[in-house]
Amino acid sequence: MISESNLNRYRLFCAVAECESISKAAEMNYISQPAISKAITKMEESLGTTLFVRNHRGVTLTDEGKILYEQLKAAFDIIKDGEDKLRRINELGIGRLRLGTSSILCKHMLLPYLKGFIKENPHVKITVDCQSSAKIYRQLEEGKVDIGLIVRPENPSDIEFHSLGEIEDVFIAGKDYMKNLRLREENSVFEEANIMLLDGANASRMHVDRYFKENNIVPEHILEVSGMDMLIEFARTGIGVACVIKSFVQNELDSGEFVEIPLSVPINKREVGFAYMKSTKLTSAMEKFMRCCRSYPS
Repeated sequence: MISESNLNRYRLFCAVAECESISKAAEMNYISQPAISKAITKMEESLGTTLFVRNHRGVTLTDEGKILYEQLKAAFDIIKDGEDKLRRINELGIGRLRLGTSSILCKHMLLPYLKGFIKENPHVKITVDCQSSAKIYRQLEEGKVDIGLIVRPENPSDIEFHSLGEIEDVFIAGKDYMKNLRLREENSVFEEANIMLLDGANASRMHVDRYFKENNIVPEHILEVSGMDMLIEFARTGIGVACVIKSFVQNELDSGEFVEIPLSVPINKREVGFAYMKSTKLTSAMEKFMRCCRSYPS
């Protein structure tokens, strides 16, 4: 690693080479001529070669000096280019933001926030990784995602959590399906209907499975689907009773297209929000995104 003293000598060496004069280089860098001469002499002693030829008109580079100057100039040009890029990033608000959420939360909750953020910060590069809340939480821990839109974990002591409110899981079906479903008095919907649930170990499925267990409910006919959008479409076509997030089908419930199945014990609501690790140093893009989210009307 180059020491600060050597880096300063290299800078003075380049200044002398470009000015072809120790006095002019000293004037440009607000330093005395003897100080520059001493720095050049130390460089020559360290490298074991002569870098400049002195004459009455000033100084010129030796062949060895030209080789060193070309390499140092290229290095300083790279440093300057890096500094210019950083200034451009700051001036234009360029940055990177890695977001993570589930597909359904992305569609119904993230997009409005993302639209407003992109409008205000068009130069920020954004990636969105759609996984389950559990996987996004692990990616936050591993530093693979900056901010996640997730269901609040049970023990969120290691994250900062900005709540967007609660979501409610309900069972819905098309009105025609419910008309055609002949329930015997001693049987419930869960015994007679096709119960359509998300598959896999995602947060929504585990939440509903806990509800079934706590209330001694054993569905007789289960149809597993990979996404909530598909659950909604299956319910729309009259295949069965789907477990979905109520706010995502509120328009259909209001219009009467869907019917909510009454439950003697409602499913506990869950809290959803933006999260990032407390140990994370927020980037400019992260700060801007969280500020945008806090100002967005809920």
